[in-house]
Amino acid sequence: MIDLLFCGNDGVFDGVLTCMLSVLKRTKTTQPFTLHLFTMDLSERDPKYVPISEKQVAFLEEVLKSYNPESRAVLYDVTSYYKKYFSGCPNENAYCSPYTLIRLFADLIEGIPDKLLYLDTDIMFNRDVRLLWDIDLEGYEYAAAPDHYGKYLIHPHYINAGVLLFNMKYCRETRLFSAARGWIRKRKLTFADQSALIRSTTRRKLLPQKYNDQKFLHKHTIVRHFSKRLFWLPYPHTDNIKQYHVDKVRTVFKYHQFDDILDEYLVLKEKFTMRDDL
Repeated sequence: MIDLLFCGNDGVFDGVLTCMLSVLKRTKTTQPFTLHLFTMDLSERDPKYVPISEKQVAFLEEVLKSYNPESRAVLYDVTSYYKKYFSGCPNENAYCSPYTLIRLFADLIEGIPDKLLYLDTDIMFNRDVRLLWDIDLEGYEYAAAPDHYGKYLIHPHYINAGVLLFNMKYCRETRLFSAARGWIRKRKLTFADQSALIRSTTRRKLLPQKYNDQKFLHKHTIVRHFSKRLFWLPYPHTDNIKQYHVDKVRTVFKYHQFDDILDEYLVLKEKFTMRDDL
């Protein structure tokens, strides 16, 4: 079993679907996948903070099972954990939404396995996920690649937390997540959960940039992370092009390596939309 973790509200559906498709279409394995989805309802705070829906999960599982009948998608409502640990904390209004914090509950959730691959929802796999999943984590809490900008601006080994391969058994022993939650509760951090994880780490494995390419797509790239990036032309500016912005991926980035994935995504998205309208 290969276990993937995504977190977010109902707005992450397109990201999860495209990322999941990239894993399924670039990986040759007989192993089934389990999609773990952490979500919560904070709609009393913001109308857009509604949880991932059962309909969305059912559709994701349907797609998973079309590739392997033994695969499944599991939804976890972590609202109560959020209110217990983070309500009113200094990082509630972090640089991203409060949903970035909820992966820090992974050690508390029953059913989470001893090895877990956390992925941001703006990720696409360019090569087989097993190149990442099969990395030996003995004696390490997690494996991660450098942050493209942070390795220049902060520290050469400063990691990006958008792709994290967790050794959950060891994390429970070192209390990594508990320590990170403590940082979130007591101090405002520049990058919230990412900063908290880094400060709480006992031992990690640093991976080459190809496991989390945030700016370029090479033949050797395993994971392309569609995070916000700087463009120099026609004038210096930033843009936040995600993989499900299909036209921009093809015209701005001029990527066609993902055409088969994105074509299937468009068909499935229309199918889901039509079904949801019924």
